[in-house]
Order: sequence, then C-alpha cells, then structure tokens
Amino acid sequence: MKKHITIQNVSWQTHAQALSALREAVFIQEQQVPIALEWDGLDETAQHLLALNDAGEPIGCARLLGDGTIGRMVVLKPWRQQGVGMALLRQAIALYRQLGIHNITLSAQMHAIKFYEKAGFIVCSEPYLDAGIKHVDMRLLG
Repeated sequence: MKKHITIQNVSWQTHAQALSALREAVFIQEQQVPIALEWDGLDETAQHLLALNDAGEPIGCARLLGDGTIGRMVVLKPWRQQGVGMALLRQAIALYRQLGIHNITLSAQMHAIKFYEKAGFIVCSEPYLDAGIKHVDMRLLG
C-alpha cells in the first residue's frame, strides 16, 4: 500500500523547529556532519519544502536557494525508498520553473547520484569532500 504524503511550501520563520529536527536527525546524528557546517546562515532567506505523512508528522525536507540550488534534502530513514525524496525533488523543480529559474543545481552525495539522475540531473564536477562526505555537483538538463 502506497503511503500518502503531503509536500508543503514553508518558511524557516514558521517551521524552523520541524526543519531543523529533520536535518539534525539525518545530517548531524546519522551522517555525523559537524553542527557548524550544517547551520550556514542561509535558512532564513531560503524557501523550504516540508514532507508530511498522513498523520501530519514531518518526514522529509529540502531547501531552495534563490540561485536555483536545491540543498539540505533529507528523508527520515523509515520513509526512504517510498517516493518521499522524489516528491520533494519534483516539487522543488516545479517551484523553480514557476519562478523562471531553469539552471537548477545541487550537490549530491555519491550514493544518491542514481536517484538524482532519475529526475534528469547529470554530474557536472569531479568528486569532492563536503563535511567529510564525498559529493559531486549535478545540474538538471532541460
């Protein structure tokens, strides 16, 4: 049975608690990203997407910067491989296109390359370390 999720466009000012809790769970606790690297001061002016399960509980999020960069995308472990990440990604792409932004980029962890390729992104850099984790830059074709 496919679980129902909702993606909401939210701001840091109204949803900081839910957004930060999701990112802390995945980036800081699970992936051991240093706190100082996670909180970069860009959240207050960014657009955010929040994924909620059918009980209204936060299960994933993504951050959209004004330059077309999708980042800080997380899905809680129990909800992975269930379409939550793709729903967040498709919503982010749709929002950028509505704003007339077509140069959409992101920094992907190596294990997530195939996921982003399914949505039309291609690798456009050599691998590099970010917060001690190997990443590549990717951009959306089309």
